[in-house]
Amino acid sequence: MNVTVENLAPCRKLVRIEVEAREVDGAYEKMTAQFQREVRLPGFRPGKAPREMVVKTYADEIEKEVKRRLIGEHYKRAMNEHKINVVGYPDIEEIQFGRGQVLQFAATVETAPEFELPEYKKLPIQRESSSVTEADIEGALKVLQEQRSTYIDVDRIAQAGDYVVVNYAGTSDGKPFTEFSPTARGLTEQKNFWMHIQADSFVPGFTEQLVGAKAGEHRTVTVDFPSDFVAPQLSGLKGVYEVDVVQVKERMFPELNDEFAKSYDAEDLDRLREGVRKDLQNELNLKQRRSSRNQIIRGLLSRVRFDLPESLVQSETNNVVREIVKENLDRSVSKEVIDKQKDEIFNLASSSAKDRVKVSFLMNRIAEKEGIRIEHDEIMQRILYIAHQNKIKPEKLIKQLKEQGGISEIHVELLNNKVLDFLELNAQVEEIAPAAPANPQ
Repeated sequence: MNVTVENLAPCRKLVRIEVEAREVDGAYEKMTAQFQREVRLPGFRPGKAPREMVVKTYADEIEKEVKRRLIGEHYKRAMNEHKINVVGYPDIEEIQFGRGQVLQFAATVETAPEFELPEYKKLPIQRESSSVTEADIEGALKVLQEQRSTYIDVDRIAQAGDYVVVNYAGTSDGKPFTEFSPTARGLTEQKNFWMHIQADSFVPGFTEQLVGAKAGEHRTVTVDFPSDFVAPQLSGLKGVYEVDVVQVKERMFPELNDEFAKSYDAEDLDRLREGVRKDLQNELNLKQRRSSRNQIIRGLLSRVRFDLPESLVQSETNNVVREIVKENLDRSVSKEVIDKQKDEIFNLASSSAKDRVKVSFLMNRIAEKEGIRIEHDEIMQRILYIAHQNKIKPEKLIKQLKEQGGISEIHVELLNNKVLDFLELNAQVEEIAPAAPANPQ
């Protein structure tokens, strides 16, 4: 076998391979003998058909199988002998093939980047020296109270903080808002609509004008739509709303006591507090861990530069685009708005994809150097956990993962986590004071 390697780009090579004619002919003879042993021809027992008849009947099949095996075997040999670390699939071009001829083919391959690992131990990271406070616990308990709150009708005037149920219709210069913005139907008219009387609820300045109103009362509310309003066509317009107050409601919160704690499956209020403290501590630990890992990744990325295989970057860019689009759709962003931002989305996805691909090569190299591996049992434990979380039989999940290439994704996830655990354990940590909370607007 004769092999020549040409560098087309930093992560792209053209490999030309030649296989001697006698090896090609030998492969033909072996394949013909195999077909002669296995095929069935009318009038002959298996393995007893004349060679000439087998060659004549199965000439095309024999040639295809010889070509497939020769190219596959010598491609792998060439990559191994020349230590070419291929990523993705090769582009194979057949140049010459036939009995009595030298087999010539070329493989265009993308390769893993070549780079020197930067210093990855003692990476500097900052960690906030924060802990769960009593104020944090009280805040979390308040959220739990809000989840168990109720709304009762009150026979009095509406006050700040109350909820009102209203019917309304809105216009600007006597025209319904839908004439300015066809999608603003909900802003134009609603029946039995709940509003919270607080600043900037609904349209800025609206609900404050309902303070003092009673059920059955009619009010005219005027508003100025701000320049950054969610419906741009209404920005800067003056609006007039005719509002009928149907009900005034007060939000009632349950008392913090043992009975309240039992509604959250806690024995008593003390146990509930302790559970809340543990949950908050777990959240804090997770936040600190995420911050540490992000700093480690940024530190690694800033310490080394190398070219990346184009196909991997393109594939990952497509993945990130799909993630961004799905996230926007989940937030009810319209397809029209997403389409208008497609260039911005692609640029963001491309940058993120390059970092992801670069990190994957760094993680693999560090794992290789430090002997970090993922065992079969670890993959199975992860699969069992996912199956339990999704209430699916492990056997069914394993089948799905094999069909979708998901097992390799689990392997990558586990390996990256192990490497990051190692890097965090060996990082140079600086404890810093927690950041001051943002001032409320």
